[in-house]
Amino acid sequence: MGLIEEYINVGLALIPSTKMEYLYYLANASLSLRVVQFLHSRPEIPVAFITVIHQIDGWVVRIKLRREISVDEDRNFRAFLNELGITYEPPMRVQMALWSLETGQCPVDVMRRYQVAVVSHGSPEKEEIEAFRQQFVRGLGYCPETLA
Repeated sequence: MGLIEEYINVGLALIPSTKMEYLYYLANASLSLRVVQFLHSRPEIPVAFITVIHQIDGWVVRIKLRREISVDEDRNFRAFLNELGITYEPPMRVQMALWSLETGQCPVDVMRRYQVAVVSHGSPEKEEIEAFRQQFVRGLGYCPETLA
């Protein structure tokens, strides 16, 4: 794919195409679980990996695809994600954590270095999110809104 094909023309500016990556901020664990369940029900979406990070006020979900999908598939997937959350521009610390995970660094090392709670990275597994939620709630003694 050539350089021009990797960009989408928007007016006079060229911005990178994002049909291979989706980065969203979701309000709670249930919404993160819905994304994972949606992807399990759609094997035609070529997921390379999913990263789920818990933050005090919500969840960061990054979905990276192995290859581009069609414009219609992209539009439908974005519509689904937009119903659940908002697109996310992470601060530098979270950007570095996401990049470190993508390059194969150990999630525990990434959590220590960047002070983020990596709930899941790799193939989408709802059990990891549920286990994190249960353990966190057990430790707190109550269920905050973001873990609902």
